[in-house]
Amino acid sequence: MIEITFSSHALIQMKERGASADEVREAILKGEKTPAKKGRDAYRLNFQYDKIWGERHYALKQVMPVVKEESGRLIVITVYVFYFWEVL
Repeated sequence: MIEITFSSHALIQMKERGASADEVREAILKGEKTPAKKGRDAYRLNFQYDKIWGERHYALKQVMPVVKEESGRLIVITVYVFYFWEVL
């Protein structure tokens, strides 16, 4: 299995945006891969959420890490999180 590491920026963004390391890893391993800027890749994966975030209830959370491959490992550069109140 390929090694996945996190930049300090990614760890900060994960905390601020509400994504766990397990969710990010799962998004990379199971999510839809799309090209991102600077030759990087983004992975999108939806999670059932059904919780409150920022004083609003959301049904779905989408986690999208942006990664670069370097020396045979994946480095998570940043993580975006999108919340939806209806299941798509």
